[in-house]
Amino acid sequence: MAVAPYRFEAHPQASDSIPLASGANCQRYAYAVLALFDRRVPPHRSSELWEDSTLKHPDRTDAHDLDLVLFNDSDNAWGAHVAIVVGDGLLHLCAEEGRPAIWSWADFARRPRYEHVVGLVRASGDSAR
Repeated sequence: MAVAPYRFEAHPQASDSIPLASGANCQRYAYAVLALFDRRVPPHRSSELWEDSTLKHPDRTDAHDLDLVLFNDSDNAWGAHVAIVVGDGLLHLCAEEGRPAIWSWADFARRPRYEHVVGLVRASGDSAR
């Protein structure tokens, strides 16, 4: 997969979708990474992702690799940032970095706009638990 630069307007529901290598927002990037591991989620924005009852929403203490984590400045899923659990880190694409990055849970907690963990979402797929 090419390294996609951050582009807010390149979200999963954009009608004029640009090639992933040209840019993505956090959801579109996360979904493309999950697809590499045969995990699938609908092309949801963060609040729709959180409200989708067909997806599993495990407790943070049960976080597994490839779970999605929603972060925000409040407990509200609307406008939440999406990252992917990878070991002890969280892979994500944000405007602050401009390119994919791995941050720790503490890195997110130190930033006011990401200090709240809204929750986790486990994508479906052949390898999903």
